[in-house]
Amino acid sequence: MGLPLLLLASASPARRRLLQSAGIPPIVCPSDIDESQIQTTNPAELVQTLAKLKAESIAERLKVGDLPAHNLEGAPSLASWLILGCDSVLQIKGEIHGKPADSAEAIIRWQQMRGSIGELYTGHTLIDLAQGKTLVRYQITRVYFANVSDSEIEAYVATGEPLQCAGCFALEGKGGLFVEKLEGCHTNVIGLSLPLLRHMIGELGYDVTDFWQPQQA
Repeated sequence: MGLPLLLLASASPARRRLLQSAGIPPIVCPSDIDESQIQTTNPAELVQTLAKLKAESIAERLKVGDLPAHNLEGAPSLASWLILGCDSVLQIKGEIHGKPADSAEAIIRWQQMRGSIGELYTGHTLIDLAQGKTLVRYQITRVYFANVSDSEIEAYVATGEPLQCAGCFALEGKGGLFVEKLEGCHTNVIGLSLPLLRHMIGELGYDVTDFWQPQQA
């Protein structure tokens, strides 16, 4: 069985960097699904459904040739693609949160989050076009937030970083200063669980190390 190319159906720079740091540089093609169409209070169901929809939308666009030509370079056929879709939300105090709408919402969110424990859910979908297989999984990580002050919250929100992140913080950025500890997979909090991805790739019959590409000098 030939090795497919990995296509990331996400615009997230953090997910792309995670894959690159693991030696798997993806071809990036963000999906354009309407996430508001999914209404559920179950965070695991929500992230898995959205991750699946993202991956499926790219799979359909591939089949009809509706993707930019530069994204397809090096792919001899549809069967050469492994499509990864992901979605993350934070559940805290029984409420599900994605990206904040604006700075005011981000400040209120952080005032609720500080000193609390949240659960970061990330859904993962892998579609293997060669085998006609789809895997859907999710990962949970518990996040312990620091009891930060109002001035710290306002300064952090003013950087603009939390406005781009599910859960209103970036662990790999300035937001990492305001997280006391994690329980579970830390890359899951960044948007993609590398250990879970390794298991999923293995379940499809591939060895994750075969996806490694040599670093450029």
